[in-house]
Amino acid sequence: MISNGSATSLQVEEPYQPPSLDLIDKLIAEKSLHEYIKQAWQVVEPKDHFLDNWHIRAIAEHLEAVSAGQIRNLLINEPPRTTKSLLVSVFWPTWEWANRPETRWLFSSYAETLSTRDSLKCRRIIEGGWYRARWGSVFRLTGDQNVKTRFENDKTGYRIATSVGGTATGEGGDIVVIDDPHNLKEIHSDAAREGVLRWFDEVMPTRVNDPKTGRFVIVMQRGHERDLSGHILSKDLGYEHLCIPMEYDGKKRSTSLGGYDPRTEEGELLWEERFGKTEVEGLKKSLGSYGAAGQLQQSPSPAGGGILKREHWKYYKALPKLEETILSFDMTFKKLSDNDYVVGQAWGRAGADKFLLHQVRDRMGFSASLQAVRNLKGKYPGATAVLVEDKANGPAVIETLTKEIPGIIAIEPEGGKIARAYAVQPEQEAGNVYLPDPSIAPWVGEFVEECASFPNAPNDDQVDAFTQAVNWMRNRGTPGFFFA
Repeated sequence: MISNGSATSLQVEEPYQPPSLDLIDKLIAEKSLHEYIKQAWQVVEPKDHFLDNWHIRAIAEHLEAVSAGQIRNLLINEPPRTTKSLLVSVFWPTWEWANRPETRWLFSSYAETLSTRDSLKCRRIIEGGWYRARWGSVFRLTGDQNVKTRFENDKTGYRIATSVGGTATGEGGDIVVIDDPHNLKEIHSDAAREGVLRWFDEVMPTRVNDPKTGRFVIVMQRGHERDLSGHILSKDLGYEHLCIPMEYDGKKRSTSLGGYDPRTEEGELLWEERFGKTEVEGLKKSLGSYGAAGQLQQSPSPAGGGILKREHWKYYKALPKLEETILSFDMTFKKLSDNDYVVGQAWGRAGADKFLLHQVRDRMGFSASLQAVRNLKGKYPGATAVLVEDKANGPAVIETLTKEIPGIIAIEPEGGKIARAYAVQPEQEAGNVYLPDPSIAPWVGEFVEECASFPNAPNDDQVDAFTQAVNWMRNRGTPGFFFA
């Protein structure tokens, strides 16, 4: 255009440049924890393809509500190996720092090694190229506080990893996360379990930096009716409860965010792409009915009795070829009419199956107890191990016979009697424990009744010798099978 004899230059607009896909992904991830998890997955689990599922979205939505202050206290019960620690203890805090790097975190697990493991995964994400390319300008880790169990950023945020009853005395967080507070190997130990509850009641309330805005998230699988989840629910402490059973049990559950479980058919699986019917049935067999009710279904059965059910025993009239034979003794020999019996049992193993071969049971003094060991060893000279519990009267027997009878092993019992019974219960329920048919061993009926009444029976000596033998054979032959 020409005006007043002079020319004005035309304004040429730059062509529209759409945002890059990386920028779009970044913006989506900042707004949605679920989308962030999908994108960050390969950073933490490069060998495993991400399998999305409704429970991952549900957990992510509830964690977002915690970040926003919409939920102050959240309890998540979820089966093992369904990504609970990755979601809560790894992806969530790194996502939070992308949006609010000033957030301060305190994480606790039953073992500091677990807290440290997840802390390292967090730091691996933050220091990796994928995260730095998107949020490297938001904050940086400080060099003076960047160790396995504690790292800080230059916006005053930090992440501390400790253990239940650990050394983080005086430390706190804006968000406190308790991830697997119980060691499932000790879940039936009253002392161990009560120690966790006491720690939670007496220590953790003071660990939030601001009592008005501090938030708690607890994520765990159930293991006992009086575990930390049971404790919280029974005291009505104001926790939103996100309960996710492996198999749908027909219960319609909801939180303040609404209903979250889309399943409609009883028995419908949680995550069939990862845990199909075959895998779930295998887990149920390995855990036994009590373990499966808690760890898979988040509904632990009462521990007051019925651990070793009558209908789960198998019986034999003829033995297969045995791979090994051992002897197991429970010793009490004050020779009083009301004390426990001395019990000696011979056990054989063929593959995964265990066979009770013979039992001696009587109230005996010291000399008679020594002779009972000699006699049972004489009856089964091929027994490779003679197990004697290293407490009560056991040490005296061990000291006297250790030079006379080869293979005497002092057993230091782990956990309480109930814990040891629960440890063998899956094998008994699975049909891997055989008793002699009552037609060839009349005493078997009394053995079965004592086991069925345990722990409320007047005597438990037969149970002690039995659990000692089967636990030893299992633990010696294969690594323990426990869920985290």
